[in-house]
Amino acid sequence: MIFTPASKPLHGTINVPGDKSISHRAVMIGSLAEGDTEISHFLPGADCLSTIECFRKMGIQIELTENNTHVLVHGRGLHGLSAPDSVLDCGNSGTTTRLISGILAGQKFSSSLTGDESIQKRPMNRIILPLSEMGAEIRSENENGCVPLQISPSHLKGICYQSPVASAQVKSCVLLAGMYAEGKTSVTEPALSRNHTELMLRGFGAEVTSEGTTATITPEPVLHGRKLTVPGDISSAAYFLCAGLMVPDSEVLLKHVGTNPTRDGILRVIQDMGGSVTYRRLLSDAGEPTADLEVRYSRLHGTVIEGSLIPILIDELPIIAVLAATAEGDTVIRDAQELRYKESDRLALIAENLEAMGISVDPTEDGMVIHGRRNLYGGTPAAEGKPLHGAVIDSHKDHRLAMSFAIAALAADGETEIRDAECVNISYPDFYRDLQSLSE
Repeated sequence: MIFTPASKPLHGTINVPGDKSISHRAVMIGSLAEGDTEISHFLPGADCLSTIECFRKMGIQIELTENNTHVLVHGRGLHGLSAPDSVLDCGNSGTTTRLISGILAGQKFSSSLTGDESIQKRPMNRIILPLSEMGAEIRSENENGCVPLQISPSHLKGICYQSPVASAQVKSCVLLAGMYAEGKTSVTEPALSRNHTELMLRGFGAEVTSEGTTATITPEPVLHGRKLTVPGDISSAAYFLCAGLMVPDSEVLLKHVGTNPTRDGILRVIQDMGGSVTYRRLLSDAGEPTADLEVRYSRLHGTVIEGSLIPILIDELPIIAVLAATAEGDTVIRDAQELRYKESDRLALIAENLEAMGISVDPTEDGMVIHGRRNLYGGTPAAEGKPLHGAVIDSHKDHRLAMSFAIAALAADGETEIRDAECVNISYPDFYRDLQSLSE
């Protein structure tokens, strides 16, 4: 797919799709609740549809209407799942794979999990180890710490798990397994990761407490079906936030975006870089805060992104790196080694593709230094760095890389070709249409 530079300022309003993390969890927890759960503004991306298909295979009736953005889950209670008659295919979804493993570890039936080529390379020992410590019978079929996974019935016991990584997927997996364990289960992280699972479990009736970086769940909760509206995904909003900041004289309004403090790292970085984002119409639904975000073109400067900030913007780092390439001075990213274990080695590919577009990048083991420069339609360039220019970008079928470099193309000189650009369907099927709407 070919992309060209923005020929005029970006203006308009975008209703970003529902949050991917919350959409996954709503289906999973709704399936384990008693009665119906009605989900509005659901994200009908390929990853979330994989979650739905897995639970359908376990006997849960799930209806989709309104272009698949309205979902009705007929829950059967905590112990209401049935043995699937075939392998559960998680597709490209790491969230589905890791979270559902925690649920399956507590079932009285055996199950098998698989996924696509990318998922079969992603590390699953990070959930196999704590689940095994709880007494789960879970093993990697190929003995390489990856899917396919085989999970057999077992008696789980509560544990106090010290997670070596700040990962919402690991934390959620262990907490979900903890619903089926004997005794309380807690997870302590080195830094606080996104807390959607804790908030949602509480909203459905579970006893979940949080203190510092430790979350604890009491077993055998009675979950009750409910109505909920999924906030707009801040990870999806991030691309348009950055586009509005990068293209001169632009002004973009993003509606009903989730601004959970464990997810708003990109907004903090934008502020640190001197960007203009205004919060409007602040609301809350089941503990998930939302706001309309108005972003305006801004002259940006480099910053340092590290430490406890990383877990709350891990998915936004590819587009933040693009933004940094257009800022004045250097941006340093540290402590982001987790990006090497996503749909691709994102650290390597961010650096590779920025360099292809003429940006000087110094890669490190856990991040990079981006030597930024203003090169936007007459803007004054920084003393160092090179201007963005069009290039051939290999997305490696990673949706976040494809979307990030589509935004980079707006600020580039000449055409940019993105290979496998259709991979955005994983999380944002209408991304290109919404991007085009801002130029009309």
